[in-house]
Amino acid sequence: MTSSLVEPKRGMNLGRVVVELEIENFADYQAEQDGRLAADAIRRVTCEALVDSGATFLSLPESIVRSLGLKAFRKRRVRTANGTVERTIYDPVIVRVQGRDCIVPIIELPDDCEPLLGQVPLEMMDWWIDPVNQRLVGNPRHGGDWQLEA
Repeated sequence: MTSSLVEPKRGMNLGRVVVELEIENFADYQAEQDGRLAADAIRRVTCEALVDSGATFLSLPESIVRSLGLKAFRKRRVRTANGTVERTIYDPVIVRVQGRDCIVPIIELPDDCEPLLGQVPLEMMDWWIDPVNQRLVGNPRHGGDWQLEA
């Protein structure tokens, strides 16, 4: 009897998708557009993030939030794998993934957590998760092209 399951390669963590993010302080971007800030003064960070379909927003460790100079917006109760906790929501950033971008608020994580790219930014950038090949792919309903739905 043959199995239809794909056997993972040795050392492969099936389903774990990690991508590189380019994150930019949105308030700095606006100030640069208005001529109040030099382009090279925009606070930016590049990091890897776990693509997490169970998360809603973009969640970043405190150290990255601080380096971006983000301002706290409000506190909200957040359901996590370890239970419900209160987390700080920060003003939005521009996040770029493989040539696509969107503007999203940030949920702060403790520094011992890795960044998480959740459903809202994935939807805004029209990405689908390909867990077998451990990557993001353009939405097949749109022929893989970046398209928004209104």
